[in-house]
Amino acid sequence: MPFELIKSEPLFKGRAFAIRRDTMKTPDGRETKFDIVEHGGSVIIIPIDGQGNLLFVRQYRHAAGMDLLELPAGTRDGDEPHLECAAREIREETGMEAGTLSKVGEFYLAPGYSTEFMAVFLATDLKHNPLDADDDEFLQVEKIPVKKALAMAEQGDVPDAKSLAALLLARPHLEQYL
Repeated sequence: MPFELIKSEPLFKGRAFAIRRDTMKTPDGRETKFDIVEHGGSVIIIPIDGQGNLLFVRQYRHAAGMDLLELPAGTRDGDEPHLECAAREIREETGMEAGTLSKVGEFYLAPGYSTEFMAVFLATDLKHNPLDADDDEFLQVEKIPVKKALAMAEQGDVPDAKSLAALLLARPHLEQYL
């Protein structure tokens, strides 16, 4: 007997996500509640410049209380296709346009409490073509050679889960830069 939804009630509606509480019947007949973050999906981009550097962004993350080094990423606008979102986000966050965007994977960011589904894109053939960043984003672009970036990830110097997952999925595509 699978989990069965008894009821779902909205708790909060924000700019980028909503929260609902689902009351579920468990396989053994008990009732339990799950608080779920509803999120429309997102992308993360692995930009590689012509010199074999990955473009990261450093930004303040209030929940972590510090600046974090991350790969560029962002949330879809409504039903925006993941590919279009990736093309927009790389320009907003790094000022670079990708001549080629290739999807290398996808994953749920935190399926224990969130519906957010993230697509991973490798971005190559970069050229300068910026879009204005979001008003609440203050980003610093950092170029890091692929080999060093992978070593930093393995040593725990990139404490951002989405960046780590993206690097793992893209690793076969990065071998030529090692």
